[in-house]
Amino acid sequence: MRINRISRKDAVKEIDDTVDVKLLDTLIKKYKGRKGNLIPLLQGAQSIFGYIPKKVFEKISEETGLKINDMYGVATFYAQFRLNPVGKHVVRVCHGTACHVQGATAISDELIGFLGIKDGETTPDRVFTLETVACLGCCSLAPVMMIGDETYGKLNKKKTVDVIKEIKRKESLAAKEKLTDNISKN
Repeated sequence: MRINRISRKDAVKEIDDTVDVKLLDTLIKKYKGRKGNLIPLLQGAQSIFGYIPKKVFEKISEETGLKINDMYGVATFYAQFRLNPVGKHVVRVCHGTACHVQGATAISDELIGFLGIKDGETTPDRVFTLETVACLGCCSLAPVMMIGDETYGKLNKKKTVDVIKEIKRKESLAAKEKLTDNISKN
């Protein structure tokens, strides 16, 4: 399993300045003043935005008195929290013992090369995010990856790329259909 330490500078890339922090008002009202509110606030914020933007830390701090350093410390400690937007399809490659022995590193390397991103990154079009995980609990199918709720097992390099190509094909068709619908409406 590869674990790369990220610098604070690289950790928070404010991608969207149009984050509507007013969406947090109900969440903050629910947890303001409650003991142990930090993690539920971060979880709720991530549920709203899909990640925790910098402006969210600032808003929660202003409204609750929680320190940004404390929130950031928790958000970077727990793997469940994201500081950057993820792609529409999160590709999780298992690197548990069974998968590692069966070639998970080659699967990850193939995805890194094909998608043009590193572990933990998102493609520029925000379609794919690549993540290495410790275990997906599918040892009998090793090596394994999950994309969303779908599990793909007994992988090799070709099968791995074929899965990604098929998702890209479906995304392309969906985009064309959307464009056609928009054109026909006008």
